[in-house]
Amino acid sequence: MRYIIILMLLFVTSLSGAQITVSGVVKDSIGSPLELANVIAINKETKAMASYGITNDQGKFKLDLDKNTTYNVQISYIGMKTFSEEITTKDESFTKNYTLEGDNALDAVELTYEMPVTIKGDTLVYNADSFKDGTERKLEDVLKKLPGVEINEDGQIEVEGKVVQKVMVDGKDFFDGDSKLATKNIPSNAVDKVQVLKNYANVGQLSGVTNNQDNIAINIKLKEGKKNFWFGDITAGAGVADVDGLYVLQPKLFYYSPKYTVNFIGDLNNIGEVAFTRRDFFNFSGGFQPPSRQSGTNINLGNNNLGFLTLQNDQAKSIETKFGAANFSYSPNKALDIGGFGIFTSSRIGLQENRSVQYTNPDLGIPDEDTESQTEQKSDLALLKLTAKYQPNSNNQLDYSVIGRTSKESQDQNFTSSVIVGDIVQAEENSPFSVNQEFNYYYTLDDKNIFALEAQHLIQDEDPFYNALLDNDPSNNDASQDLRDPFDNTAEDLGFDQTLNNYDIAQDKRIRSNQLDAKLDYWNVLNNKSNINLTLGTIQSRQDFDSNIFQFLDDGSIFDSTPNFNDGLDTNDTKYNFSDLYAGVHYRLKSGMFTFTPGFSAHAYSAKNTQFGTEFTDNFFRVLPDLNIRMELKKSENLNLSYNMQTEFTDVTQLARGLVMNNYDSYFFGNQELQNGTSHNVNLTYYSFNMFNYTNVFANMSYSKRIDQIRTLTDFESIIRTSSPFNSGFADETFNAFGRFQRNFKRIRGTLRGNFTYSKFNQFIQNERSINENFRQSYTAQIRTNFREAPNVEVSYAYAINDNNQGGRNTRIFTSAPTIEFDAYIWKSVTFKTDYTYTKTSDENRTLNSNDLWNASLAYRKNKDAKLEYELRATNLLNTQARFSNGQGGFSVSTTEYFIQPRFVTFRMIYSL
Repeated sequence: MRYIIILMLLFVTSLSGAQITVSGVVKDSIGSPLELANVIAINKETKAMASYGITNDQGKFKLDLDKNTTYNVQISYIGMKTFSEEITTKDESFTKNYTLEGDNALDAVELTYEMPVTIKGDTLVYNADSFKDGTERKLEDVLKKLPGVEINEDGQIEVEGKVVQKVMVDGKDFFDGDSKLATKNIPSNAVDKVQVLKNYANVGQLSGVTNNQDNIAINIKLKEGKKNFWFGDITAGAGVADVDGLYVLQPKLFYYSPKYTVNFIGDLNNIGEVAFTRRDFFNFSGGFQPPSRQSGTNINLGNNNLGFLTLQNDQAKSIETKFGAANFSYSPNKALDIGGFGIFTSSRIGLQENRSVQYTNPDLGIPDEDTESQTEQKSDLALLKLTAKYQPNSNNQLDYSVIGRTSKESQDQNFTSSVIVGDIVQAEENSPFSVNQEFNYYYTLDDKNIFALEAQHLIQDEDPFYNALLDNDPSNNDASQDLRDPFDNTAEDLGFDQTLNNYDIAQDKRIRSNQLDAKLDYWNVLNNKSNINLTLGTIQSRQDFDSNIFQFLDDGSIFDSTPNFNDGLDTNDTKYNFSDLYAGVHYRLKSGMFTFTPGFSAHAYSAKNTQFGTEFTDNFFRVLPDLNIRMELKKSENLNLSYNMQTEFTDVTQLARGLVMNNYDSYFFGNQELQNGTSHNVNLTYYSFNMFNYTNVFANMSYSKRIDQIRTLTDFESIIRTSSPFNSGFADETFNAFGRFQRNFKRIRGTLRGNFTYSKFNQFIQNERSINENFRQSYTAQIRTNFREAPNVEVSYAYAINDNNQGGRNTRIFTSAPTIEFDAYIWKSVTFKTDYTYTKTSDENRTLNSNDLWNASLAYRKNKDAKLEYELRATNLLNTQARFSNGQGGFSVSTTEYFIQPRFVTFRMIYSL
């Protein structure tokens, strides 16, 4: 691996060393430097654009050009006459300054060639063709090459370190709320421009009175030939495996016109290409944002999904998926837009894992555990969203959206433990649904007065079921402690029948939620630099929670047990009502390079829960301050400081006093008198994008201190734990620092990333206070070339250190992962791509595990306009059987070996419309 990287770097250096640099300053006629002037160099012989530059705040530019070549240099700036001259390079770099003359008759600049990057206010516009080399197939392949834009590990677009939530195509929403569907499916040959819209406001009427620095959207401009026509591609392929045949079918079709759009994405395969994961589904916002998101109130409705084992790196022993998604928009007239989308995803996943768990302080008598598991997961998920926008004029806008979700999931697991004797069979089922509606109305009375009404209503119903079957020897129930089955003590405490040859135990739960979140805003614009915002809002929430623990007997009958602790309560019938009435005031002032937004909100809270004939009510009043200060250092350099205080409320399951079985080895009973927690949050962000040398810098520091947080009192019986929540009198703290530095050196881009996280929280285990501290550091260095003709290579090295201090046990884990990616477009018809990753995990004494993964593909099409392409793709070429991951929880650290799909080779045909 080391020698391959050295050879690649030598190759890159030899290619880049054949160029010289032409630099200089662009000024106006009175000698003032011109910022954001466009400078391009056109090869006189080939007539192709060879290099480009954009002047910085000092008017400086630079061009990277071939030696001994003649170029036509053009310099342009809005309101100035375009300057053009011919230059001939030699063997050495040189300096050349330019002066532009005024031309007030020009409203725009006409260029023979389009600039690869232009800046228009808060919008960055990338000309996609300027960054393509012929190996691109999807939008993500283009975005990876754009300075300042990244694709993270989850396939989401990131700009300025923020995940882009809205992607549009020709101004129309594309599956609003998720950027992964766009990056993985939109064909690269349809992309003309990529517009990065910073400080994006969903409602134009509010753009001048709200802080939108955290809002970034991307709009994809299509090529002219893709409008009013169907475009896209259809992929079909097959392969051979040891057990079953391999198949893949992926239709991706798009139609765009000024009046309506239709998109369809399909994916059926059994080769592990997961188009839309469970995590994608449950994290999919659909563009919904709670009206109270900036109020200072944080209420958690809980997550009662199944305890599904999550895919590591979207990999498992077997994966079979079916995915279909359709998106549409229709504009019958200029005032009305109707749209929506539907998503269905079905998966059948087989997992095999071996896990080693080390629990906290060994002096507490909790044994370490080794487990082996075989798991089969079935998941059918569906989502539908409909939306309407009515804007009869610039002063009125009415929005309505509704999104519904439903799912049917199950998980069957065979499990063995080094502590629990015999096999353990677990089964889980869940069929939840939810309906979320959103109504917004925006009204501009005049230039000084703006009103906004936002409301959301959520209905949610969850019904998780859990069943476990454990071996039992009824003959040793009266034996000494060391001779009894490990589960016998727990079974006795729960009141189960111990005379059977197994424990067939189950937990049934039902959680129904109903929540209204609404607010009314008024802005009074005092002048062009300041405004006042008044807010009236409310959150009204109701949750009902029912649960029951029971045992199946040999004759199929149900035995309702009664535990001999927790006052004999193992059922729940809890009603929880929450109310928040609040008023807020914020003042926004622009002064020079600063924008100040101080404010506060005053809340009248009421939380009431009723269970077992008793009622507990907590009414109180609280003022929550917040502050945002933004410093615009330059047009593309800013510093942002924010502070807010939040009140945090839990969900009904934490309040319910009856015993709940989360797992055969995990039991929980709530605390009816739990109160709210409070947090103080500080965030500092720096961003700079220097167009002169394409240096992109992003840094962020955040600190959070949580007071009276809900923590757990936990008692272990062997590895079986019983927990109950309480309001901790000890503060929990989290600090995070992240930084990224990216710079282009001619055709080479270098990137450095660093992340540091420290967290401290308190728990009580076996009646002893446990202070858990976690230090995590991760660093990544990356070099990538961006040649138009020559092959391209990306080399990166990731290194992480994870320190855990859990009571009396300290662990330190090191992870290193060098990666190399190579792609080449050969003979204008053959595309070759390959990537290789080697991962090693070690502690301070030895290597714990290591594995490597190698993938490659070879594709042929007659030319770039050919309709048909043939591809041979191979995954896991080294036939790696398993990979490893490390994790930590509140009570333990663990290492998991998870098995993955073997070597797959598929042949595919891709037809492009």
